[in-house]
Amino acid sequence: MDFRIGHGYDIHRLVAGRPLVLGGVRFDTDYGLEGHSDADCATHAVCDALLGAAGLPDIGHFFPNTDPAYRGIDSQVLLARVCAELRQRGFEPSNLDVSIIAEKPRILPRIAVMKAALARSTGLSADRIGLKATTNEGVGEIGRGAAIAAHAVALIQRA
Repeated sequence: MDFRIGHGYDIHRLVAGRPLVLGGVRFDTDYGLEGHSDADCATHAVCDALLGAAGLPDIGHFFPNTDPAYRGIDSQVLLARVCAELRQRGFEPSNLDVSIIAEKPRILPRIAVMKAALARSTGLSADRIGLKATTNEGVGEIGRGAAIAAHAVALIQRA
């Protein structure tokens, strides 16, 4: 079997007046992540991990923030397109492992819903997606509650 591993990372600042979307799930807050799309850093990290595993350029190459077509786009749409690109190249996602680093909001109560959203967009079963959250223990921009970041690792295999 031809297995490949990729890693993705993304970080966005928190700003007032935008919806907060993480892992394809909207949180009920009065702040959100700043960005061209919906700024879902967890999904962006997953996209980059999948693309990296296939030896492809990052998410910005495929969906540039200079293109108005991607303004406010749901990152789950981007993730589905990334998976379609992998399939065109003969690869299938095998599993994902995602870590979200945030001081706020509380992520744990929404993990199952986030895994289900990522599963729908990738075609994976939810039991092939690891998703966890941690804080930055008050250190740096994330620790001050000014940003949220995510790391993702993806395993893909030749179809």
